Amino acid sequence: MSLFDLSPPIGESSPRSPLADRMRPRTLEEFVGQEHILGPGKPLRVRIENDDLSSMILWGPPGTGKTTLAHLVARLTRCDFVPFSAVLSGIKEIKEVMAQAERNRRAGRRTVLFIDEIHRFNKAQQDAFLPYVERGDVILIGATTENPSFEVISALLSRAQVYSLKALTVPQIVTLLRRALADEERGLGKLGLKASDQLLEQIAIYSGGDARAAYNTLEAAAAASATGGELSQQAVEDAIQRRVLLYDKAGEEHYNLISALHKSVRSSDPDAALYWLARMLEAGEDRLYIARRLIRMAIEDVGLADPRALEQAVAAMQAVHFLGIPEGDLALAQATIYLALAQKSDSSYKALGRALKLVQEAAPEPVPLHLRNPVTKHMQQWGYGEGYLHAHDFEDALTDMPCLPESLAGTRFYFPTDRGLEKRIRERLEEIRRVRNRGR
Repeated sequence: MSLFDLSPPIGESSPRSPLADRMRPRTLEEFVGQEHILGPGKPLRVRIENDDLSSMILWGPPGTGKTTLAHLVARLTRCDFVPFSAVLSGIKEIKEVMAQAERNRRAGRRTVLFIDEIHRFNKAQQDAFLPYVERGDVILIGATTENPSFEVISALLSRAQVYSLKALTVPQIVTLLRRALADEERGLGKLGLKASDQLLEQIAIYSGGDARAAYNTLEAAAAASATGGELSQQAVEDAIQRRVLLYDKAGEEHYNLISALHKSVRSSDPDAALYWLARMLEAGEDRLYIARRLIRMAIEDVGLADPRALEQAVAAMQAVHFLGIPEGDLALAQATIYLALAQKSDSSYKALGRALKLVQEAAPEPVPLHLRNPVTKHMQQWGYGEGYLHAHDFEDALTDMPCLPESLAGTRFYFPTDRGLEKRIRERLEEIRRVRNRGR
């Protein structure tokens, strides 16, 4: 048996193969995720449909479809598919495969050489592919979880197109799990199992964007559940070896937990805040939703008493978006602790409320002429900008020029506290008001 005989056509796996292998998509329409490269009109899809292949590197987290995509590329373009493991093969095996690929090319057949974990090949091994890739003896498809800029030699990288694959979202993995439960030919359909959306979401969340991990969990949980019955929560917990906390993310418990987190932060209780945060994380709450609420807490409850609180909350949101689960959860915890311990002030929150209330209840006042910008000659003649005092022309950049409409002169919306940085803000505001009163 040659290396060219080792890979059965996709979709023809043994009934004893793992569920993840049996459920590999057989068409691009079945492929879930990676719309940025495989959606209609997207670059890789166009190349496949036009049978215009070149060597490529598929870079992405585990379980995102790199191997499946390589299989599909070979199948849809009618190429021989040769899997090659960087862990099990060396220079000798490379030369054997390349010799066969060259014979295939001369016979008018194309070869897709799929190298899993290409980052594990050393420089000499990667160099060995170069002449065959350049001559077109093989279409090399490398798969890696590591940044190819660091792990693939530049000569090979320059001859291959790099496609970045993204971790699958929770809804995408739930779609795959639903498909596996319903498929009687390749999946678990003959078991007649039913599963709630919440339980499948928990499996998807636990998998961390890895479809293979999600399939493995579902398969193990299905094996422990009664045929024709409901996929049990206990079976899922046993499969993932952790407790599953179910709660309706659109229902009361969702709002109860975020309310408890917010009020714990407001009350400067970091331990309680961390407990409620952990409850939400374990239940699979959307991390970006939590980040948005932390930003609101920074604005509403900490405010100008500690302006860095907003920086911490926004940085946590960016970290969550960049790192994902579980690393991003640490950023949420750090921001939660910072907000809980920060000096508190809702004075800016209340100030805006007072200003909005006045605007909503009173007739709109015209902008005073001295604050209007005289952008035309006629506006200058009408008095626009007349009497305007440019603050930078005065000592300490302070003037006694009124900026509110005359009918609202002396109205105050903002009343700073004496906590944290806001104490200094209050002192500065009092100083500004003294200077203005002296000038008037």
